[in-house]
Amino acid sequence: MHELDFPELSMDQFRQFAEIIHRETHITLKENKIKLLANRLRKRLVSLNLRDYESYFKYLTGADSAGEIMYFHEVITTNETYFWRNTKNFDILKDNILPALFLHYPREQLNFWAAGCSTGEEPYNIAMELTESMKKHGVFDFRVRASDISRGVIDFARKGIYSGRKIEKVPPMQLGRYFKQETENKEEFTVRDDIKKRVEFFVEDLFTAEPEQMHCIFCRNVMIYFNQEDQEELVARFYRILKPFGFLIIGHAESLHILKTDFVSHHFPEGVVYQKILKQKKV
Repeated sequence: MHELDFPELSMDQFRQFAEIIHRETHITLKENKIKLLANRLRKRLVSLNLRDYESYFKYLTGADSAGEIMYFHEVITTNETYFWRNTKNFDILKDNILPALFLHYPREQLNFWAAGCSTGEEPYNIAMELTESMKKHGVFDFRVRASDISRGVIDFARKGIYSGRKIEKVPPMQLGRYFKQETENKEEFTVRDDIKKRVEFFVEDLFTAEPEQMHCIFCRNVMIYFNQEDQEELVARFYRILKPFGFLIIGHAESLHILKTDFVSHHFPEGVVYQKILKQKKV
């Protein structure tokens, strides 16, 4: 069946799918996204040879739906990312966050979390920037935890092979230093092995993940898909997971200013970051 032959997604059907999407991913879809959702779901209808959205809903919520949930996650989530995206965050990391962490945690392995890492560019980029910063700060140990709810994007990320738009903003010097050009396909570049060893990938829900305590969390352009209640829940989890004096970095289009949170904001010319500073107990 051709994609154009499917009946329209009704508003009632949209609400049913939106409820599942929120339950599975915490993503909140507003009703003006009905066409977007319909277009994405058609991919699964075609793959499964189903004739309408009602049939797919029954399949998705049936007894044998466990395998389909993975594909459902992949079609409804946005995985648009690339290397050297929003580099001002990395400037703050190198110039401001690292010196603060070295002050409070000298000679300690620094743990970073790329929460909602998509196809892996961000965690690898963090590892590259941290390695690059050793020229200024000296050698230190670090690990990057990278997680996403979609198994498909995590499988892609673990391979560490990129091409096209995903690497077009990588500076030539860094491309030569941190990537290896594939011999069979000159358009593909693989992340260097020592960088890959610094990054560990996990398929997990950010709302249930229980990583070890972190020194810095990157969660950029993820919370924009959540409602305020879920944003506050996630930010509270990040606060608990961070070590004292640890940092949270979110996207430039995101802010914590309307949320109930204990984070303290720091404003730099390159942007805003948030820090966990424990309040002094009154004696």
